Amino acid sequence: MSTRIVLHEADIARALTRISHEILESNKGPDGLVLLGIPTRGVTLANRIGALVEQFGGTAVPIGSLDVTMYRDDLHRNPTRAPQRTHIPDGGIDGKVVVLVDDVLFSGRSIRAALDALQDIGRPAAVRLATLVDRGHRELPIRPDFVGKNLPSSREERVNVRLIENDGSDSVTIEGR
Repeated sequence: MSTRIVLHEADIARALTRISHEILESNKGPDGLVLLGIPTRGVTLANRIGALVEQFGGTAVPIGSLDVTMYRDDLHRNPTRAPQRTHIPDGGIDGKVVVLVDDVLFSGRSIRAALDALQDIGRPAAVRLATLVDRGHRELPIRPDFVGKNLPSSREERVNVRLIENDGSDSVTIEGR
C-alpha cells in the first residue's frame, strides 16, 4: 500500500484561514454564527476555525459538537465508534447560521445524519457546510459551502486527516493499493 501526503501543516493552516475568511464574508461578519464540529476531527477543526473567525472578525463565535452516530443510515453495514457527546452552545441554534464542520466529505451520509440531528435540536436560520477535504463520490445531493481542498480519489483509496490535537501532527494523506 502506498501513502502520499497531500496536505502538510502549512497547507492545512492556509486552508483553514481561507475557510474562516469565506465564512465571515458569506455571513457578513461573525454575528449569528454557530460552529458545530462533527466528532472527532470536525470538532478540532471547528475550534481552530472559531479561533480564526474571532481573530479576523473581532468577536468570539459559539462552538459546539454534534454527534451523528445514532442518526446514520449505515450502522448495520459499517462498524461505528461509540457515540460521543453532543454539545450545543448556550443560546442554542434557533435563528442562527449553523456551520457544520467535518474533516472529510465523501458519500454525504454523515452530513445527512447531521441535518437529521439538527432537526431534533432546533431550527437554524441556515445551515452551511465547511470541510477540510472534499474527496467526491457523493451518494446524496450534498455540497460543501467552504472547502479546504478538493481531492479527487478512487473509492478504493483512503483519505486520512491527522491533527496535532488528536494525532500529534498535522497532515492529510491518501493511501492507495
